[in-house]
Amino acid sequence: MTLQEVIRKYHDVSPFAIIKADVTRRSLSYTEKALRAVDPRIHQYEQRVLIGSNGDDQAAVPVALTLRDGSSIIAMPSRTATNPYVVDEIDGRLWLTDKGEAVEEVEYWYKPAYYDQFTSAGTPMWQVASARPQRIDIDPNSHCEFWNKGGGCKFCNINANSAKSHKERNIAKRLSPRDVYETVREALKEPGAFTNLKMSSGSILSGEQLLDDEVDMYIEMLQAAGENFKTKKFPSTIVASAFSEKQLARLYENTGLLTYTSDIEIPNEALFAWICKGKHEKVGYQEWKRRIIAAVDIFGPGNVSTGIVGGCETAQPHGFQNESEALKAVLEEAEDFASRGVSVVHTVWVPMHGSAFHKQKTPSLEYYAQLAKGLHNLRRKYKLNIDMDNYRKCGNHPDTDLDRVI
Repeated sequence: MTLQEVIRKYHDVSPFAIIKADVTRRSLSYTEKALRAVDPRIHQYEQRVLIGSNGDDQAAVPVALTLRDGSSIIAMPSRTATNPYVVDEIDGRLWLTDKGEAVEEVEYWYKPAYYDQFTSAGTPMWQVASARPQRIDIDPNSHCEFWNKGGGCKFCNINANSAKSHKERNIAKRLSPRDVYETVREALKEPGAFTNLKMSSGSILSGEQLLDDEVDMYIEMLQAAGENFKTKKFPSTIVASAFSEKQLARLYENTGLLTYTSDIEIPNEALFAWICKGKHEKVGYQEWKRRIIAAVDIFGPGNVSTGIVGGCETAQPHGFQNESEALKAVLEEAEDFASRGVSVVHTVWVPMHGSAFHKQKTPSLEYYAQLAKGLHNLRRKYKLNIDMDNYRKCGNHPDTDLDRVI
């Protein structure tokens, strides 16, 4: 089905969410006119990227696009894309185009003032914290130790990305607490710009107990950021490994952290074992899931979420062959999470360069419309909010874009 056919069929799903899903799954490119419209003085064109890329070697490529409804498309050009959308400048305005036809008007993300500043150690602040529309994003560690012995998730390119782009651009794989403190301090000087802070990182397996050192890192970094707030708790979330109850309690009690996300990635035990080999061997699907659900007792219902790489359950040769069967299985598992107080959100699976799945094919656009609608309806059914991951704070999830209409 074409984009317009899917929009007409799923009239109860925002057309902007459907466009977001299609652009993300197909990728995009820029005409020379569109790239000339990037103004480095005001637009975001560089950032610390944990997963994905910053444009496959293109200079001054926009970090993201804003749609007319205020939602975002966080997609980068990909060398593996075979049928990308094209961003073009037409009569002085920027448009998403498909085969030469204008689809939707867009704008480039604007950059905050702190991007042009440096920490006392000389680190450019844009390398410390990226800016979403209303959220400060800090990725303290861009190396995942599940990759060390061939256990990296097959959809992910974190280590390949950091090894290449961080080296080329002299970006540190590990941030310092002082740089985090100083960057957050400057970011907060922009009144009304930010309402939340998020941290995410590659997994760290070491410590007395598995993942103890990752917990210690988050405590150190959250405490550094927290020095900028007058209250002990501040609007914040982490996207991290699945920690034990003891580890979660340490995080909650010793930092300003209010919400917690740990991604189950693939909501199917057999496929999890194949796609997320390291997580399967070290923790296992059922234990990873149990830990996420146990976090609700610490953070409270609606303050815990898990993410899935939507569509990756159809990866071959072991994934679902039939999209209807895949969707049914995903939503059944998502409902089990939701019934226990955990919201499930999805990103659109992108077969990224540097990942084991870079030659795979994503499911249809109709599949993503159904998935977004299904996850949104589960949040409504179980009265779960997703404020920590909505279209203003994150912008990466078509399903959470739908929550704004409730």
